[in-house]
Amino acid sequence: MKKILLLCAVLSTQFFYAQDTEVKTDSTWVMKGNIAILGSQSSFSQWQAGGSNNLAINGSLNYDINYKKDDWTWDNKFIASYGINKIKGEDQKKTDDRLEINSLLGKKATGEWYYSAFVNFKTQFDTGMNPDDETERISHFMSPAYLQFGPGMLWKKDDNLKVNIAPATARFIFVHDHFTEFGESFGVEQGKTMRFEFGAAVNAYYKLQVMENFTVENILNLYSNYLEDPQNVDLDYQLNVVLKVNKYISTNLTFQALYDDNAYKGFQTRHTLGVGLNYLF
Repeated sequence: MKKILLLCAVLSTQFFYAQDTEVKTDSTWVMKGNIAILGSQSSFSQWQAGGSNNLAINGSLNYDINYKKDDWTWDNKFIASYGINKIKGEDQKKTDDRLEINSLLGKKATGEWYYSAFVNFKTQFDTGMNPDDETERISHFMSPAYLQFGPGMLWKKDDNLKVNIAPATARFIFVHDHFTEFGESFGVEQGKTMRFEFGAAVNAYYKLQVMENFTVENILNLYSNYLEDPQNVDLDYQLNVVLKVNKYISTNLTFQALYDDNAYKGFQTRHTLGVGLNYLF
């Protein structure tokens, strides 16, 4: 009887799509941004060295819509990202999940200073699970959600360098009532669905063109709550690095550091790196 020998094969693919766009509708409106999709897949059949089939996909959007005319300036930024990882035999897990909208309106005061008003909204798309107990939900869409707004003064060199100082900022934190049924959640007291804070916000933006097709974007948000522990300043810092190979392929690095003692007593960090080398579409 002939023995049927099974061939071992391994298939590993990586695909990446990234595109920067800049559209000038007229002299007052400028729209520009980056859309990226990164994926990787590996499969194994009778592979003696071992390995688990897996699939990972991550997508992100970073888009600006800016207006400038006479003494008025209005900057809007939309940031969204979502990523998943699936390993054979295990449940699908999130690797990234974020939605943020920023809007900043300015009326020239003198020189590079503007009277300003800003709005910032942050939440996530999908359910987050407790890493120590994957049957426990700890977050989902609009839980938590953060809303900030207030007047201030804006120093703006150009679209790539600006700092907004808002010393009278209202901040709301929203969660669903099932997260506060048995205790506090994200600073929201037991039995409630909203927390109000009043304090000072500083928002800074700096985008550096290191060289052609190589940009480094820095976004810093600071907030101090006058009503409780003002010395515990909340911090949200983002670093976005884009190195373009051509119109459709680029390398993207994202790093984010958070400090919010209402959510976690310590720093939270994340980073993603995507390199498009193999597949272009």
